[in-house]
Parts: sequence; C-alpha cells; structure tokens
Amino acid sequence: MANERNKWAVGWTAFAAIMMVVQGIWWIIAGLAAIFEDDLFVITEDYIFKFDVTTWGWTHLLLGLVVLFAGYGLFVAAAWARVVGVIVASVAGIAAFSWMPYYPVWGALFVIAAVAVIWAITVHGEDIAE
Repeated sequence: MANERNKWAVGWTAFAAIMMVVQGIWWIIAGLAAIFEDDLFVITEDYIFKFDVTTWGWTHLLLGLVVLFAGYGLFVAAAWARVVGVIVASVAGIAAFSWMPYYPVWGALFVIAAVAVIWAITVHGEDIAE
C-alpha cells in the first residue's frame, strides 16, 4: 500500500514540476513583452500599484526564471525547489480560495489540487528523483 501512495505522490510532484516550468515560461514571455513593448498592456489611471510597465516586466521575468528553475529542481528533488514549489502552490491555493464565492466548483478543485501538490512535495518530494 505504501508503494501505491508513493506513485501518487510522484505523479503530483511531477504535475507540480511541469506546471511550474510552464508557468515560468509564461511569466518570462509576459515579462519580456512588457520590457520590450510598453504599450502592449493596458494601463488604467486608478490602478493601486503605480509601477511602470517595464518594472512589472522585470518582476515577471525574474520570478519566471525562479519558478522555471524550481520546476526543474523538483525533478531532481532539490530542497530549495521544494520550498519554492510549496510557496507557489500556497499562493495558488489562497488565490483559488478567494474565487470560491464566484466559482465554487473551480475554486474548490484548485484548492484541492494545491493541497495535493503541497502534500506530495513535502511528504514525498524526494521520491521523484528515484
């Protein structure tokens, strides 16, 4: 029975790693688009964060690189990558929880997925390297 649970954990860890690599690539693309083409994004006057689009571009580029490398790090069971993975899944779970009044089914599914990813990374994160 323990081996079956490890297979599930490895599957969820691989899912987390793949999604982090994909998300990192998306953030890098969005960051580069904001850095090279300021007028690509719509800017509103009453936005709470008063940063230049280029600043957001650099922020997304750097965070995208961190998430991309952390996704790769999960495949080799790096401890730092597991920490980043838990942080990313936690933020995703909190964001999904905040959407539950508007999309209860999707919000619940995303929260459940975030919890499953956190469980797999923390309990069996080293199993993926085997």
